Amino acid sequence: MERPAWAPQSIDISMPSVSRIYDYYLGGSHNFEVDREAARKAMGFMPGLPTIMKSNRAFMRRAVRFALDEGVTQFLDIGSGIPTFGNVHEVAQRANPDAKVVYVDHDPVAVAHSRAVLEDNPRATVVNADLRRPAQLLKSPEMDLLDLDRPVALLLNFVLHFLQDRDDPYGAVAELRDALAPGSLLVLTHASHHGVPLPEETADRAVAVYEEIRNPLVMRTREQTNRFFDGFETVRPGLVSMPHWRPDSPAEEEDPYAFSGFAGVGRKA
Repeated sequence: MERPAWAPQSIDISMPSVSRIYDYYLGGSHNFEVDREAARKAMGFMPGLPTIMKSNRAFMRRAVRFALDEGVTQFLDIGSGIPTFGNVHEVAQRANPDAKVVYVDHDPVAVAHSRAVLEDNPRATVVNADLRRPAQLLKSPEMDLLDLDRPVALLLNFVLHFLQDRDDPYGAVAELRDALAPGSLLVLTHASHHGVPLPEETADRAVAVYEEIRNPLVMRTREQTNRFFDGFETVRPGLVSMPHWRPDSPAEEEDPYAFSGFAGVGRKA
């Protein structure tokens, strides 16, 4: 398999990557055939996966605009993936050129491509770090871009479901919450069987594809997802399907798959 110029020498291009599979769902070009094969296999059971991912991105853009309207101009996007059109820094800095964004990912392709995209942007950077180790992440020199004494919007979009319970995802979110100033926001989306227009056993076959590539995905319930908001007050309309969170257009016009999983925003008191 020929290694393209954008692929760091350190990565194993024979193994699928969650970030590159997500890039494929969104129509990106930073993925390999091995990623496309895994994506197509999952889509064989759940053909609406690209729709779900696009719904997630649309929610993210609305949540970023909401944060700016609330006076929050700093963004910490963990599990940010490979930059595609309409990413956090583009949405935020279009509305407020002074907005600052720190992206965080542990996928080398996502980090390398983010660095290239952000090379001439002094108000955005990327950290190679893992959500499972929040203390290490917070000590990264790139975090100096953000003033943690002022409110920050913490974005955890479609990343927490890749943390198993043994990874202590609730503890990781709590540690990040405690490092943030009052008025900070938690912006979150999470996979769930809730809203998926398929029998649960069929959806589980798509989930099993992620287990096969050693990135198991945890489908949490509403109650389990709501626990991530401990220490935050959820803003209206609460924890809902993605199209129902402050939509720009009638939610009824959305594809049924867009309603899969949960989305919400919380404010730290």
